Amino acid sequence: MNSWFECKVKYNKLDERGKGRKVSETYLVDALTFSEAEERISREVGPYITGEFSIVGMKKTNVNEIFPNDEGDRWFRCKVIFVTVDEVKATEKRVSSTILVFGTNIDNAWQHLKTSLADTVSDYEVPTITETNIMDIFPYTGAEMPPEGFKSVGESQSAPTQDANPMDSADSSTQTAE
Repeated sequence: MNSWFECKVKYNKLDERGKGRKVSETYLVDALTFSEAEERISREVGPYITGEFSIVGMKKTNVNEIFPNDEGDRWFRCKVIFVTVDEVKATEKRVSSTILVFGTNIDNAWQHLKTSLADTVSDYEVPTITETNIMDIFPYTGAEMPPEGFKSVGESQSAPTQDANPMDSADSSTQTAE
């Protein structure tokens, strides 16, 4: 499961006339901790910003899914309520989810959301679709994953096999003859 952090970055941006003005832009970063989110956003936006920049805000967001799209120029936040029915208790269960969709306008985002949710088994409702001020999203990529064979400290080591005899590895010079 992804943990998304909304990061606000402030820097001087040159306008059409070459005059600098302070701007604040919002980005979404996939990270495990605030420290990692800060490091990742600095690494991601640093090459595109001339001069200094500062991270002026960071908060954990409640984004459950992201649906990118080839066409589009902005991100839309969709509140989706999945509806399931418990046939035994004859009750309806409603689970809310926040989904970000890339699109050109609200209608385009709605169409892309419907297409992406076409294979879902549950019924759903979409009470709101709103445009966000998110400039870009930085999910984890394969290059950022741990190297193959990497084991974290919490992973257990493989247990010895049943056939292994601890005496097989003993030094023969320490054994005594009878």
